[in-house]
Amino acid sequence: MSRPVRIGVQLQPQHAPDYGLIRDAVLRAEDAGVDIIFNWDHFFPLTGDPAGAHFECWTMLAAWAEQTERVELGALVTGGGYRNPDLLADMARTVDHISGGRLILGIGGGWFERDYDEYGYEFGTPGTRLTLLKESMARITARLGKLNPPPVRDIPILIGGGGERKTLRLVAEYADIWHSFADVATLGHKNKVLAEHAAAVGTDQSRIERSVQWQGREEAKALHEAGVTLFTVGVSGPGYDLTEVRRAIEWRDETNPAVLEGLA
Repeated sequence: MSRPVRIGVQLQPQHAPDYGLIRDAVLRAEDAGVDIIFNWDHFFPLTGDPAGAHFECWTMLAAWAEQTERVELGALVTGGGYRNPDLLADMARTVDHISGGRLILGIGGGWFERDYDEYGYEFGTPGTRLTLLKESMARITARLGKLNPPPVRDIPILIGGGGERKTLRLVAEYADIWHSFADVATLGHKNKVLAEHAAAVGTDQSRIERSVQWQGREEAKALHEAGVTLFTVGVSGPGYDLTEVRRAIEWRDETNPAVLEGLA
C-alpha cells in the first residue's frame, strides 16, 4: 500500500507555565503545514525539571479539536494503565465529533512509574501492563461499536511500542498505525515479526502505517525506504521552537510523489 509521507509534531505539554503558550504552538504548527499534532499522556515532565509545569492530555485534545481546522490530532500515546477503556473510547468518540473526524487514538502499555505511583494506579510489570492493554483494546473496540452517536469516522488506532511477542501482536490485531523508536536495522527485523503476527491473525500487514520519531533528513530517507511514512518531531515548552518541524515539512514536500510530479 503506497502512502504519502506525513509529518507530525508532538507538543509535549511540559514546562509551559501558561496554557496560552501551548495554544499558540498549536496555531503555529497547523499554519506551518504539519499533518498531525500530538501531545502525550503523562502527568509530570519527562525531561528537565521534574517539578516543572505540566498539563493533562485528553482535556487538552478536546480544546485542540475546537481550535484547529485541518490537522489530525491525538496522544502519542495514551497510558493504557490509567485510563478506563470504556471511558477512553467515549472520550475518543467525543473528541472525534468535536474535531469533525480528525482524532487518532494513540495508546500504549505505559512505562513512567511516577505517573502511576502519584496518581494511585498499580504500576505492575511490563508483562502485566501489556496484559491489561490487551484487555483494554478489546473493550475499547467493543465500546466504540456501541456508542450513540457513533464516531464520525472509523477512528484510526495507533499503538506505540516494540515488544515482539505481545505489543506487535496487538498492533497486528488492532492498529492502523504502529509507532516505534526503531532504527533502520531494527525496523527491518520487527517488520518481519509484525508480518508474521498479521498472518496469524488474518490481516494484511501493509495496511498498518509505520511511524517513528523524526531523526533528521538522512535518517528519514533511509527509514522511508524501509517503509516508514509518518515522522513526528518532539517539541517541548516553554518556547515550542518549530524550526526542526519546518525542516521535516520541507523534506516531506520534496519526498512525496504527488509533490515531485507537480514540480516536473
